Amino acid sequence: MTQTSGSYIPGTCNIGPKEIARRKQAAYLGLFLTLITAVALLVSHSSHLARTLLILPAMVFAVGLVQSSKKFCLAFGLAGLFNFGDLGSLDKVSVKADRRADRKTALGILAQSFVLAFLITSIVVLLP
Repeated sequence: MTQTSGSYIPGTCNIGPKEIARRKQAAYLGLFLTLITAVALLVSHSSHLARTLLILPAMVFAVGLVQSSKKFCLAFGLAGLFNFGDLGSLDKVSVKADRRADRKTALGILAQSFVLAFLITSIVVLLP
């Protein structure tokens, strides 16, 4: 069921503390970019259509947030990888069923992130 390195749990946890910290940093950056972009769009009285561009920084925020809270990297899950060591030192998931579980979780993270980013963007788009 588990692999040889760290605390890998198929479909549940594929990153360790250093990778989690990296995802948190991405979430903070995405939040900052989302707030700055939202303010700029609203202050400049951008069209509602132009405000939909907020989805891009909102996705950076949402993906970082969901990944760090779930301790699971979307990209690693899709690629069949995990990391509990130094940044950049990756291990392969060798069991086919584990890779399948990881892909399912990764797609779930992508869906959750999109819903969160869509909700954030929708709020800004709907503001007068």
